[in-house]
Amino acid sequence: MRKITFLFILLFSFKGFTQQEPNLGRYKTTAEKLKAWHNYSTSLLDLEEYPKLIIVAQKGIELSKNNSLYLSRFYLQKGTAYEFSNNKYQEAFVNYEESLKYARRSKDIESYTSSLMRLNYICYSLNKTSKRKALITEIKSILDTTKSVYTKAVLYGSLGEYYLDLSEYESFIGNQLKAVTYKKLLPKAVENIENIGVSYCQIASAYIKMKQFDKAIEYLNEAQPYIKTSPYISAFSCNYYMQCFVAQKKLDSVKKYYKLTYTYPTRKDSLFLNLSFANQNMSRYYADERDLNKAFVFAEKAVLFGEKSTDEEILMEANAIMGRVLYEKGAYKKAIETLKKASKNALTYDKENFVMINKKLSQSFAALQLWKEAFYYNEIYSKYNDEMMHESAKQSIANAEARYQNTNKQQKIKNLSSENTIKNIQIKEAQTQRIYLISGLALVGIIGLLLFKQSRSRKKINKKLQILNQELDEANKTKARFFSILNHDLRSPVSNLIHFLHLQKENPELIDEETAVRMQAKVIAGAENLLTSMEDILLWSKGQMENFKPHFKRITVAKIFEETQNHFSPYENISIVFENPDDLVLNTDKNYLKTIIRNLTGNAVKVLAKRENPQIVWKARQENNTILLSITDNGPGGSQEKFKALYDDSAVIGIKSGLGLHLIRDLATAINCKIEVCSKPDLGTTITIISPL
Repeated sequence: MRKITFLFILLFSFKGFTQQEPNLGRYKTTAEKLKAWHNYSTSLLDLEEYPKLIIVAQKGIELSKNNSLYLSRFYLQKGTAYEFSNNKYQEAFVNYEESLKYARRSKDIESYTSSLMRLNYICYSLNKTSKRKALITEIKSILDTTKSVYTKAVLYGSLGEYYLDLSEYESFIGNQLKAVTYKKLLPKAVENIENIGVSYCQIASAYIKMKQFDKAIEYLNEAQPYIKTSPYISAFSCNYYMQCFVAQKKLDSVKKYYKLTYTYPTRKDSLFLNLSFANQNMSRYYADERDLNKAFVFAEKAVLFGEKSTDEEILMEANAIMGRVLYEKGAYKKAIETLKKASKNALTYDKENFVMINKKLSQSFAALQLWKEAFYYNEIYSKYNDEMMHESAKQSIANAEARYQNTNKQQKIKNLSSENTIKNIQIKEAQTQRIYLISGLALVGIIGLLLFKQSRSRKKINKKLQILNQELDEANKTKARFFSILNHDLRSPVSNLIHFLHLQKENPELIDEETAVRMQAKVIAGAENLLTSMEDILLWSKGQMENFKPHFKRITVAKIFEETQNHFSPYENISIVFENPDDLVLNTDKNYLKTIIRNLTGNAVKVLAKRENPQIVWKARQENNTILLSITDNGPGGSQEKFKALYDDSAVIGIKSGLGLHLIRDLATAINCKIEVCSKPDLGTTITIISPL
């Protein structure tokens, strides 16, 4: 008998009073109309006016339209009305699913929680096993993540119901006790206090199923302070007490709680439901005692009150006990008629009753020598009885294991007590040893700490040395770069100057006075340009001593070309042309770019030494988002291998094997430039510097 499981959702709603149907025309906004209509529907739920509630909740659904919050609430109420209006479980299931769908959207924790709880129960009643397993998975997931005390209070109880249906009583009791823990954390309203009592009563009912009646009475006693304000729950608790005392054959206690049940004024069908339950217990007691006349009287009352309650489950149970009494009185035809009524929904509600009903049907047909029918019902009885025995065996094994562990623990306690004196002596010795051990460990710890600090200090020193070595290596690289720059940028002008001085000293007769004056002027101009270049390079090297890194700023290409032209002015025999029609501006490091251009120009000068009509052309132009600076000579050209140092890091370098090209490549990379080479044998070479704007 599981009607008490619905109590939590009833107590979740407001403890209302009779309300008149609201005139929605009085309200201006949709929100006000929905609130008023919901209060009205809730009052009908409190009064258990389920047929009317179905109509009112449907109108609420129509009013709600796209309001997920109220849609979830009205669908929940409509499902409740169907469930408790002659157990229309399929209609209830459909509405609970809709409520859950909208509750997920609105994130209304109360509707979401209640929908899950009711769907769990309905899936059991409709035997929707796979759907119920999915719900249980969702419930477990929520319990693992939610921080809502209300949700945990409800869903731990619902999870317990699932395990109760599987006859896993220990899991059921464990989850119900968790539910009680969270219910005690909720606000101390009357409804919640009563719900704590409900959980204790449900735990007691589980112990009744396990036939542990003393334990059941213990939890019923625990429930009493919480349920004293509710005649509804108190009446149920009286019936649970009666079940325990019937099993213990304590007639005085059975009669006491039977009379007490009649003193509780409860609502409409719940009054008849509890009275039917109480008379079943009385009938069962007298049937067990073979006082069949008294058993029949109480069974008649149980059926009468069951019919008045309009509850199919309680009526099924009443007909089951009446069928048993009729069979034992020898009224086999009436027994069969009554037992068939009971069997219609028995499997849905209670497998144990279903098994007993089919057993009595088989026995009744056998007593009438109707063997075919007797065999048919015996087959049903055997099938479901085997299932029950299997479940019972599993539970018995679990209980046997628990008892074994209990006995084992008690024996261990006795052994521990006898060993206690010996252990006290051992403890004293152990304490002395512990002192020595702790001292030794402390010493080891201190030594370990010192070694750890020493290791850390060594690592820090090694790290500093590594950084210094890296800095030294970088400094050496920087020095090598500047020596390369000095070698390539100053070697040719100095060699030209020395060549002229040797010529003037050793072969003065080859130079006339006019040529000498002109060459002297050229030498002076070249020496001045050389001095300017030297000062420029030395100042740059001084600024780069700490970090050889470019410093970007806006510079004109015209300025770079002008300084390059001055640097190479002594080479009168070579035509050096600079074309910059658009007067372009670059964002780059001036010194890096000047060094690249000087090196490329110097290389071109070298290859043109033995060419007729030697010519070098520098061009500056813009393409898309880049500036192209290209140098073209009409020298002998060469293969791609000759220019390998410009693009291959692994190329072997030296004074005569690409040091200048290697330097150009490094400097170009530093200022984000690319170098492209196009060289054709006997036609000349074009090298292009590609720089971003």
